[in-house]
Order: sequence, then C-alpha cells, then structure tokens
Amino acid sequence: MFLDYQKILDQLVSGEIKEYEVKPEDAFELQKTIRNYGKRQYITGRAKRGGSIVYTATNTGK
Repeated sequence: MFLDYQKILDQLVSGEIKEYEVKPEDAFELQKTIRNYGKRQYITGRAKRGGSIVYTATNTGK
C-alpha cells in the first residue's frame, strides 16, 4: 500500500489533521519524506511504546 506522506505532512501543518501515527515498519519511509519536506521544522515526532511514532505540527504560526 502506498501512502502519500507529502499530503499527510501538508495536512498536519495546515491543521486539517491533528496527528498522524506511523507504525515502526513505515517509519523509515516517512522520515525520508520529512527530511525533504520544506516545512519540516513544524513537524514533531513522539515515540510510543512498541515503536510507533505520533507526528504532530507545532509552531505553524496559526
């Protein structure tokens, strides 16, 4: 299954979604997208037990 991580990051930064949880097996692909994302300074990840990461947007100026 292909996920459009760019779109997910855009939705986080715009406030359309509050958070996005990624499973450990998908974390590397999302990290690659975040590294190339122009607004990556607004994305924060928080690790959970079991290896999942919850991403949220912070300090977007909104």
